[in-house]
Amino acid sequence: MGIHLDNAEVFAYDKSWDDIEKMLDRAERKLNYHRMELEKFRPKSPKWMEHARNFKALQGVVKTLRWTLGDKTISHPLE
Repeated sequence: MGIHLDNAEVFAYDKSWDDIEKMLDRAERKLNYHRMELEKFRPKSPKWMEHARNFKALQGVVKTLRWTLGDKTISHPLE
C-alpha cells in the first residue's frame, strides 16, 4: 500500500550536482545554527524543543544529501 506517483508527471529530474552540493551546504549551516541555539535554552523548554525538532529533521536531510552525492560513509539514509 502506498501512493503511486507517475515519475514522468511528478519529478523533473533537473537538479545538478552543484544544486545538490549547495543544498547540502545550506542544510549543514542550518543544522549548525540549531545545534548552537539548543545550548541557549533550558532543555525541554518550548524554544529548545523547536530547535531540537529542526536539528533532528536537518540531520536526516544532511544524511540523505550526502548519500545522494555518494558519501561512502553512509550506506543508506534510512539506517
